[in-house]
Amino acid sequence: MRCALLQLPSIGMGSKILENYVKAAHQKGVKLLLLGEYVLNPFFKELLKTPVSMIGEQSLHQIEILKTLALKYEMVIVAPIIMVKKNECTKMIAKVTGTRVSYVSQQFLINYPHWNEEKFFANPIEAIKAPMIFGLGGFKFAVMSGFELHFDPLWSAIETKNVDVVLVPSASTFESHNRWRELIKTRAFTHNCYVLRANRVGEYNDEKYAWKFYGDSMVVNCDGEVEADLGNTEELLIIDLDRKALKIAQKGWGFKEALRKRKEIV
Repeated sequence: MRCALLQLPSIGMGSKILENYVKAAHQKGVKLLLLGEYVLNPFFKELLKTPVSMIGEQSLHQIEILKTLALKYEMVIVAPIIMVKKNECTKMIAKVTGTRVSYVSQQFLINYPHWNEEKFFANPIEAIKAPMIFGLGGFKFAVMSGFELHFDPLWSAIETKNVDVVLVPSASTFESHNRWRELIKTRAFTHNCYVLRANRVGEYNDEKYAWKFYGDSMVVNCDGEVEADLGNTEELLIIDLDRKALKIAQKGWGFKEALRKRKEIV
């Protein structure tokens, strides 16, 4: 099955960039496209200065565009989006097909002094749930935001649900390049699954920091090896998922079999 990672900065409501890339991906036989965080909406620090009504209007517009593109090009598009209800913003990830839009609320939000999403967004703090999981092209996919990658309980669901591919939209910045690489490779290896990470590019400057989003979107296979990656500019990465290689790795390393013996997974 063919998938694509689209590495972009934030795009405006009138931008034709997205359709150009979706069309190009369609021509190459892509069935699933993943976008990074803060692509359909401005970056978080810009949202703090934006009227909530304007955020809501932009998000609804972008969702309509995704629905049109998904239908026209027969593609599933997975993308983070900020949804507004009762004058409150919720950070979500949308799965868009030609006939339906499904949403999942991000469960863990960054809460550092310089980047406090937890304070700004209305996402509920509640018992942990399994991530969004769906089937496509003979593979089972899960969707997990970049920050959520750190939390073990979400990865327990990856095991129990026998997920093949984890989709990770992110907006990583500062000097975190190597740390993210090692984290993604480790998660892919210990869970013997693909991890597809789409990271944002672009730059935002405030009075204290230069927020440089460095890209490095990547495909990591079930042996924990980087199969393909991008640089730090606007790019599209197209890859083929290999079911045979997935099964060979799972059988060879035996991690899942060890869990089955102990009735931790079926």
